[in-house]
Amino acid sequence: MKMTLHSVRVAYDGCPAVVSVDVSASSGEWLCIIGPNGAGKSSLLKSIVGIVPHEGSVDVDGRVLGEMSSRERARCVAYVPQSPVLPDDMTVTDYVLLGRNPYVSTFGRETGNDHAIVAETLADLDLSVFARRRLSTLSGGERQRLVIARALAQQAPVLLLDEPTSALDIGHQQQALELVDRLRRERGLVVVSAMHDLTLAGVYAHRLVLMHQGVVVSSGTAREVLRSETLAEFYGVSVNVQHHDDGTVVVVPRRITH
Repeated sequence: MKMTLHSVRVAYDGCPAVVSVDVSASSGEWLCIIGPNGAGKSSLLKSIVGIVPHEGSVDVDGRVLGEMSSRERARCVAYVPQSPVLPDDMTVTDYVLLGRNPYVSTFGRETGNDHAIVAETLADLDLSVFARRRLSTLSGGERQRLVIARALAQQAPVLLLDEPTSALDIGHQQQALELVDRLRRERGLVVVSAMHDLTLAGVYAHRLVLMHQGVVVSSGTAREVLRSETLAEFYGVSVNVQHHDDGTVVVVPRRITH
């Protein structure tokens, strides 16, 4: 399984947000898109899933996503948006079941297998206790885990995550990312995420793509991309970057004293 972006470009009212991005990711690989606000990270993910129009093409194993029906595309790509809209009166189980829609016929109903997949996913994300709760009763962090659960229940080979842990405490951040990482290994998923937390990006991703003003300005391993001089140039920050023997890269903000 391989997803490839060919010269993908996105513009809003004639203003470019993504400028000719060429990148690919293979089965079992985690690719993380990083960059300051307005770099084009979210626009790039939305172009892949088909939410915003784009020039160029995105294909999965040679099949162009833009030429697929919405049901076919949903079987290939699952998406966790940065700001999801959740209906308050829906239950947790019913919401996660929406992830099974690509596999349900037009006039059919979810099967026992669909319900089993949902139950397993809820358990994996520590959400089983909320199964019958209305979405309006959940906290922000619980709602964010729920959106991740819906995407995982979709069982698509490509998983797109736009700031998937921004509302989670440190424990649930690790829980959610470890689950995604385990499923990446077990199912051979292609995972593409956009993340602001550079340390988490460096811990989980195999490759980083740094974007600035819609352009890819650096790509490679965390050790290659997360460099203090690079981050100073494109983020305008002063940081210490610590490289550990196990490959972990930790980015620590440095106070600027006057």
